[in-house]
Amino acid sequence: MKKTIVIVIAALLSVAAIAQPRAIGGRLSLGVEVSYQHSVGPGFVEMDLGYDYASGAGITATYNFICATPNWTPRGTWKVYAGPGVSLGTYFRTIPFNLGICGQVGLEYTFWFPLQLSVDLRPSIGFGTSSNSFVYNTLGLFGFVPTFGVRYSFGQK
Repeated sequence: MKKTIVIVIAALLSVAAIAQPRAIGGRLSLGVEVSYQHSVGPGFVEMDLGYDYASGAGITATYNFICATPNWTPRGTWKVYAGPGVSLGTYFRTIPFNLGICGQVGLEYTFWFPLQLSVDLRPSIGFGTSSNSFVYNTLGLFGFVPTFGVRYSFGQK
């Protein structure tokens, strides 16, 4: 009986996850990131794993609320989004480990075919494990450098 309940719950969660719109691709700025988006409720979760040749590597997760969906074009959809997040990273030369909070604000366009383009800013602030432990961000110039994203969008309603 317990196995049956576990299997039913796992199946329901799998179907719910598959039915949600999501996207996978990359982001480019001062470094490169692999990016994954998953719709959750009125917004979406974005997870990025990135590398900046000047600074280091990091992983960031944000929950973005959709602030507006302007109708600027007859085909495709626009989204203006913003939200909080957390980041975890390393600066290879100076800080072995840092943990921070971030905010993200951006504009995204999803074509009528499964392609998504975005531009956003993601400033962050955090603390690291060195004598100079206050760091401004995990990747990029204080996060105020625009980042361009290209993703394959699937599961759209």
